[in-house]
Amino acid sequence: MRIGEIAALVGVTTRAIRHYHHVGLLPEPERRPNGYRAYSVRDAVLLSRVRRLTELGLSLDEVRDALADDAGRDLADVLEELDADLARQEAGIGERRRRLAVLRAAGPGETEQLSPALAALLAKAPPTASPAAMKDREHLTLLDAPGSGGRELYAVLGPLAADPALLTLYERLDALAEAPTDDPRIPALAAELVAAVPDEVFAAVPAEGRVVAGFQEALLAEYAPAQAEVVRRVMEAFMRRSRG
Repeated sequence: MRIGEIAALVGVTTRAIRHYHHVGLLPEPERRPNGYRAYSVRDAVLLSRVRRLTELGLSLDEVRDALADDAGRDLADVLEELDADLARQEAGIGERRRRLAVLRAAGPGETEQLSPALAALLAKAPPTASPAAMKDREHLTLLDAPGSGGRELYAVLGPLAADPALLTLYERLDALAEAPTDDPRIPALAAELVAAVPDEVFAAVPAEGRVVAGFQEALLAEYAPAQAEVVRRVMEAFMRRSRG
C-alpha cells in the first residue's frame, strides 16, 4: 500500500503519517524501487492503534510508551491515568458551566465573574446604599484571583460581613465625605473600624498581599481627604497587627 492508500484505510491524513514517521512513532517502511513507501497490513494495524489512542486523548509520548515493547508503563496504566485526567477536566467543566449558569441568570449589571467563595461572602452582607461599604466590597475582588489565598480570608470574614453594626461604621465614614482632615471624628472611627475586625482575619490575610508597592497611595486616592485619613490609620493599624 502507498501512503495515500493506508491513510484512507485507517482514516488518518497522509500529513499525520509523515509526522508520526518524523517523531519516530511509526517506523519508516521499506521503499519500492520507484521511491514510494510500501506499507504492509502490519503497518496499518499499528497505525490504527495510534489513531485510536490519540482519539482517546493520549499525547504522542504516551502513545509511544503504550506501544513500545519495553515501555515503562503498561497500556492499562496509561489509560487509567488518562481516565483520571478526563475526570478532572469533566469536574472543571461542570464548575465552569455552573458559574456560567449563575451569570446567565443574573440581572443587568450583575454579571461580574466572582469565585464561589467571594460570591458566598457577598451574599451574607446585608443590602446597603453606603458608598463606603460598596467600595470596600469592590476591593475584595482584588483577592479573587487564582492562588491569592482569598478563600480562607473570605471564610473568616463571613461573620463580619453579616454584622449590621458594620454598616453603621461605613455610614459614619460616608458622613466624612465633606469633612476636613483634622475632623475630631476621625480617630475614634478609625479605632472602631480596627477593633471590629477579628484576630482571625489578620491570620488569614495572604502574606504576599500585605505589602504591595503603590497600593496604599492608589487606595487612598479613591476617598475624600477625611475619609482617606481614616483609611490610612486603619491600614497602618492592620499592618502593625499583621506583623505581630
